[in-house]
Amino acid sequence: MEFLFTPEIGPLLFAGLSLASFVSGFIGVFTGAAGGVLLLALMAMVMPPAALIPVHTVVMLGTGAARTVIMWRHVMRGTLVPFIIGSVIGAAAGAKVFVALPLAWLYAILGVFVLLVTWMPKLGRFGAEGGRFAFLGFGTTFLGIFVSATGTLLAPFVASHAPNRYNHAATLGALMMISHIAKIVAFGFIGFAIGSFVPLMAAMVIAGAAGNWLGEIALDYTSEGRFRLILQLVLTALGLRLIWMAVPELGWF
Repeated sequence: MEFLFTPEIGPLLFAGLSLASFVSGFIGVFTGAAGGVLLLALMAMVMPPAALIPVHTVVMLGTGAARTVIMWRHVMRGTLVPFIIGSVIGAAAGAKVFVALPLAWLYAILGVFVLLVTWMPKLGRFGAEGGRFAFLGFGTTFLGIFVSATGTLLAPFVASHAPNRYNHAATLGALMMISHIAKIVAFGFIGFAIGSFVPLMAAMVIAGAAGNWLGEIALDYTSEGRFRLILQLVLTALGLRLIWMAVPELGWF
């Protein structure tokens, strides 16, 4: 079954994935995190494994670009150049290095790290801004090659640096866009036999952009304190989820 020449994707699934992109785009702006992780989890249940990460990367790139354009006035521009430098190095290293660390340990480390930075915000403000975001660009892009959705890792650091919820949402979108571009260049995802998924990716990008737009409107009706609380709760849930995913594989229980 295929719809608009998209293999293994029927019309209902096509519409469902587009809706998922809309919802994740909205959630990504309104909660300040979780959008990419949510979309990846939903796509993993129905997408062909070989196409999952490259298609997800392209969709998130398009969604991040739309958010950046929509909210450009709120982007913290001082973070961009250091993050670009770190992302280029991280993508080059990640494309060549075989990661011997078991995925379960990676999930566990990331989960604990997210919880620490979320509940101990001073950890997210280590060092000077330039060096900090260069390091984050390297780590986010390097890890993103293997686990794809790393916005959860980046979000608490952006939150600790952002003056308000608009700066947080806009800057996180811009930085993740940079990371996705670096990954696409490193792996040559554009030529990774995903041409048949172009209609689906286009529909998901458009839907994600609409979700971003609605999410920015929703921010106007949310207080700064409520946004910070939602962000903290969402990041805590995602951090605990990462640890929970690692537990069975590590044989702790």
